[in-house]
Amino acid sequence: MSAYKRATLDEEELVDSIGEGEVYPNGVQVNLRGVRQKPGCWTERTHVEKRLLALVLLLGVSLLACLLSLGLQYRNYNGVCLSEPCVSVTSSILRSLDRSVDPCQDFYSYACGGWIKSNPVPDGHSRWGTFNELWEHNQAIMKHLLENSTMNISSAAEHKAQRYYQACMNETKIEALGSKPLQDLIEKLGGWNITGPWDRNNFQEILQSVTAYYRASPFFSIFVSADSKNSSSNIIQIDQSGLGLPSRDYYLNKTENEKVLIGYLNFMVQIGMLLGGSENNTREQMQEILDFETALANITIPQDKRRDEEVIYHKITAGELKTLAPVIDWMALLQTVFHPVEINETEPVVVYAKEYLIDVSALINSTSKRILNNYVVWNVVRKASSFLDQRFQDAEEKFMEVMYGTKKTCLPRWKFCISDTDNNLGFALGAMFVNATFAESSKVQAVQMIREIKTAFEESLSNLSWMDEETRKAAREKAEAIYDMIGYPNFITDPKELDKVFNEYDVYSDLYFENVMNFYNFSARVTTEQLRKAPNKDQ
Repeated sequence: MSAYKRATLDEEELVDSIGEGEVYPNGVQVNLRGVRQKPGCWTERTHVEKRLLALVLLLGVSLLACLLSLGLQYRNYNGVCLSEPCVSVTSSILRSLDRSVDPCQDFYSYACGGWIKSNPVPDGHSRWGTFNELWEHNQAIMKHLLENSTMNISSAAEHKAQRYYQACMNETKIEALGSKPLQDLIEKLGGWNITGPWDRNNFQEILQSVTAYYRASPFFSIFVSADSKNSSSNIIQIDQSGLGLPSRDYYLNKTENEKVLIGYLNFMVQIGMLLGGSENNTREQMQEILDFETALANITIPQDKRRDEEVIYHKITAGELKTLAPVIDWMALLQTVFHPVEINETEPVVVYAKEYLIDVSALINSTSKRILNNYVVWNVVRKASSFLDQRFQDAEEKFMEVMYGTKKTCLPRWKFCISDTDNNLGFALGAMFVNATFAESSKVQAVQMIREIKTAFEESLSNLSWMDEETRKAAREKAEAIYDMIGYPNFITDPKELDKVFNEYDVYSDLYFENVMNFYNFSARVTTEQLRKAPNKDQ
């Protein structure tokens, strides 16, 4: 073995002893015996060679240090996440696999087949997926939050969410009131010929009331939204509406949809009878309403002809609406809907169904006042009957089963009430959910991840050879205009800001029907306020 006193290249200190020498083909014996009698190998090197050898040695030492450092890091890093969330997610992924399927032949079944087999569509649902499963989990959390009267709540809005849920769950009070809340509302509107006396001369007034205060949309819908031609401002928009069934095709393809049409008519008759109408008279007048809706379906523009917004977008003034549909008192209607905001004939309006408004005006003009009254009130009755006693729930369930093949009442009452609370007081319920379950760091990480994805996308645009400069510029502008909506809007974590949203909404812990109607009125006022404001993407 060779032995070295120290790691230097000094000729005088290279060796004390080594093993046997080695003979190379050129006859030179390479060993260190007798090295003092001959010039050293190092001394024979040129200055350039010496420098190169020193550099190689330095690089070698550096490489060795790097390898040692990486080795230590590798030994210190396990490489496998064994935390509870990691194990849970891994287990879920493995359960979702169907290993009996060749992934090269059917990757979807391989990746999702196990989940599909172990998660059949539950009763009461027409479809089921992982997001439904997540919603079930979140509903259980929200149930606890809404029913926990002792939890620390920092805002009045959250208390309103709890009271709304309590009223929805108070089935004893709902059953005791029966149909009276809706009967009182019908009387307030001026009556309904199906259930009793009605005002023959209040067509314009009842149309204004149901549109402004109860979110009904007979004949057409009126709403406020960002102008698609100028997204920085809100504008009044009008579109076709008024069908009781989801699509005009249900009315026009009568042979194919006969079962649904019969089920819808029976549902209408049953609701009318529960509100006090006689069977024969109710059926006759409900058939007239169904025939009127069929006439509306005939003039409704099909969706496949509404895909190009450039074609259907018509920006006019409120005063010009009377030239399209003179049968409607447009100024009185708009002033009622948007009170107290001042509306005059120069108010800009976007119409998405110009031809429809012309046709619906002619249809209204040729229809009897009785049928018009029955139809307009039915629009409110259809919406409001869902919030009455079990008889109305059963009638709707029967119709839903005919239409979709699902039973609505398979769902527990508490799930219905949570969904309804979330629909109407979602920001308040969201604040409770965030405070109880959502870590602020999670949102920060999600925001950072989305930003990095956007940055990577924008950087990749420069390297796309197939994209011309004009398209590249448009793509970059589109990416820069993306508005992130991640997790929740920040204002819901501020009790004062949250209370401002629901400040004018009154909620009672034992009057469910009134709470829903009050919310319709409240949301109409919120819509009115948005007309003169810039679009709020958080809300």
